[in-house]
Amino acid sequence: MNSRQTIQSKTVITLAIVSVLLISGAVALAQDPKPHAQSHATDAAGEQRAFLKQYCVTCHSDKLHTAGLSLESINLSDLRQSGESLEKVVRQLRSSAMPPPSMPKPAKAKLETFVSSVETSLDETAAAHPNPGRPMMLHRLNRTEYLNTVHDVFRADLNSRDASLLPADDTSFGFDNNGDVLGLSPLLLERYLSVADRVTTSALGMTSIVEPDVYLHRVDFSTPQQRWIEGQPFGTRGGTVFSYRFPVDGEYTFKVKLQRVGNTGAQGNDRKPQHLEFSLDGTRVGLFSISTAKTEKLPVDTTIAQLRALSQTAERSGGPGRGSGGAGGNGDMPDANLEVRTFVKAGERSVSVAFLSRIEPIPDTLQQPLASGQGGPPKLLGVDAVTVAGPFNAKGNGDTPSRRFILTCKPAAPEEESACAKKILEPLAHHAYRHPVTGGEMDKLLTAYGDGRKGANFEAGIAAGMRRMLMDPAFLFRVERDPVTATANTAYRIDDLELASRLSYFLWSSAPDDALLAVAEAGKLKDPAVLQGQVRRMLADPRAKNLVTNFGAQWLQLGVAEGVHPDPVIFTDFDGNLRQSFIKETELLLQSVLLGNQSVLELLNAKYTFVNERLARHYGIPNIYGDQFRRVEVNDGIRGGLLGQGSILTATSYPNRTSPVLRGKWILETILGTPPPPPPPNVPALPEAGEGKKVLSVRERLSEHRANPACASCHVRMDPLGFALENFDATGRWRTEEANGPSDLLPHPIDADAELPDGTKFDGVSGLKKILNDRSDLFVYTMTEKLLTFALGRGAEWYDAPVIRTALRDAKKDNYRFDALVASIVSSRPFQMRMSQLPEDAAQQHTEQPGKPAGTPVALGFHMPGAGTR
Repeated sequence: MNSRQTIQSKTVITLAIVSVLLISGAVALAQDPKPHAQSHATDAAGEQRAFLKQYCVTCHSDKLHTAGLSLESINLSDLRQSGESLEKVVRQLRSSAMPPPSMPKPAKAKLETFVSSVETSLDETAAAHPNPGRPMMLHRLNRTEYLNTVHDVFRADLNSRDASLLPADDTSFGFDNNGDVLGLSPLLLERYLSVADRVTTSALGMTSIVEPDVYLHRVDFSTPQQRWIEGQPFGTRGGTVFSYRFPVDGEYTFKVKLQRVGNTGAQGNDRKPQHLEFSLDGTRVGLFSISTAKTEKLPVDTTIAQLRALSQTAERSGGPGRGSGGAGGNGDMPDANLEVRTFVKAGERSVSVAFLSRIEPIPDTLQQPLASGQGGPPKLLGVDAVTVAGPFNAKGNGDTPSRRFILTCKPAAPEEESACAKKILEPLAHHAYRHPVTGGEMDKLLTAYGDGRKGANFEAGIAAGMRRMLMDPAFLFRVERDPVTATANTAYRIDDLELASRLSYFLWSSAPDDALLAVAEAGKLKDPAVLQGQVRRMLADPRAKNLVTNFGAQWLQLGVAEGVHPDPVIFTDFDGNLRQSFIKETELLLQSVLLGNQSVLELLNAKYTFVNERLARHYGIPNIYGDQFRRVEVNDGIRGGLLGQGSILTATSYPNRTSPVLRGKWILETILGTPPPPPPPNVPALPEAGEGKKVLSVRERLSEHRANPACASCHVRMDPLGFALENFDATGRWRTEEANGPSDLLPHPIDADAELPDGTKFDGVSGLKKILNDRSDLFVYTMTEKLLTFALGRGAEWYDAPVIRTALRDAKKDNYRFDALVASIVSSRPFQMRMSQLPEDAAQQHTEQPGKPAGTPVALGFHMPGAGTR
């Protein structure tokens, strides 16, 4: 296909998809003109109005309109008009954020009576007039969903470099699967074209189209090179380990670049050799001895005894000095020839490069060098990057799982090829499109197959058909269309196939499997018993781990923890291994609670955590040995639960000190669901420790900061929560004193006492856990709201609050088990229903084509000339 045809193809694709996106623009829901039936007696509305007048209207009047809210003339008879305002009132009262400390407060019983009365009214109104919301008609797969779907549909995995062609998605309401921000730019469309080509190459690995490629795997400089790294062979230290998918059988090269200090060469020890081992799937494929004298390639079958003997011989013989430069003897860099070329079978392989510590044990006193590399004992060599290149001299396509899965038949004669192509492409499209393949869709795939087959072989045609499939909007988008019979601006139940996609992308972040598609196509998924049976099955499937790595990680903001870099001068013990241990600890807790169907309250008050020796030593937990994570019981009131985990504590600190403000803000947002408002403009920064006449503690500096009235209103809610965690330093290590800089000769004792705006006093992390446990309904409400947001792919709105309250009531009967929350959300109206469009927009969507299912958008049937060719 020439460049003009390529541009034409891409332009047609872009215009067609953009046209669908324009049709699916957000539509404001008009108010239903039907009169609201009275659900509460007039005296109940009178009591509600009296409460608002006594405790709320002073600030939230028509005149003051504080926080943009007036309750003076609120309509308590028609809650469809006033529901949004009343949901705000309920939330603020439930969280004790209102009334403010300076205003009169109602008695606890009176407040509970008012809140319960309003919630009952709101819930009854929602039941009588359901508003399930209207997610985007076209919901583009985000990056995670795309990669998971490619893996499950085609059994193909992309290398990290290829996967990085898809940029990270924007987030909204805390998640990156919100349909409102998942647009499709021309640049992203270009990326999809490139990635589709790499997916087919990965899945089929055809020697006719695979060209030599170069992949660079970089190692974080903070990764410790003096310790064993999880995933490496035992008896090794440092280096790196990663997965790489080799597309075909052939020769590949592996080259190592060592860590360097400035321009002086690789940092390393003296004349005693260090031994670097290359391994594939645990089998050694290369071995090098590196010393001041030379870098020498050794036979791969060299034994440990032989290596020890060679090491002793080299040490006795000595060698030319090199100062701070690199090894090599002749002035060359020691890694100039650290390269192995070997034959590799196609498929996913574990690539490991590590130093052998079995030859020479590493003394405990030897620390990882800083970037300066100055002074101290002799330094250890470290790996900076590994390059994989190839294939060279490709020998064959390989017998990979993906090839066996895709190529279900092999035509023996040319006249058998079309039938075989259909047999291969149709089931793939069935899963990729998430619905039975229509005749028109199959024709397009076979046309692409024919274009790719011309001048090439049968497999090239299949690859072309797969690329066409990967570029179809039915694959890239989850499509939900209003049925022809839908009344404008009313709630209707989505069909079973749409429900199946909602369910699979909620629980797995991937496409429905055979079992789910089968019950959906049989029309049985709407049966509550069948639906809940599928939920239980899917939660037990390994793919449900996406709830941990996708939902849980985004909800808790673990991405921040992955990017933290505490000051290495202050926190000398922190390194990349410890950071990854922090994150794994949190993931294991989430996995234990979410996938073990425990009460979600365990996330706050668990009496256990997950550690290896490295993390246990950091936490001060004794008698833990080895690098494997295991569950340990903790009853000190410090560790156990999210608040004692290094991932949270480090992510809510600054590089050089703790931040009660960040920690308090995280608790308000993530645990209690009552985030503070944005700071006002021109707020002065917190003074540094040494500013003024004496060195001040963080608490003392914040006290001065709160003297500013513009700051006090927010800090009075955030700071007490953060003060309770001050015994944890900026890397989550327990401490009893706080030193603020080198001039602070008398460290300050930690003061973890705190008092909430409502007068509740508590001390330290154990006291904070008790406070949060006493208000556990706020935590479960917040988590359920986040879970609903993730499940729907849209932000939770005020009209979703009755659904969340129902989920809480249902789950409370089962001690707030996670599976009970999931079951309630999946059974809810927002998950199973959708609001139809307004009358003026509905006419645009019901035009149908022959052979297309009812409601299928015409724009999805466009022709893409040349899309199947390379």
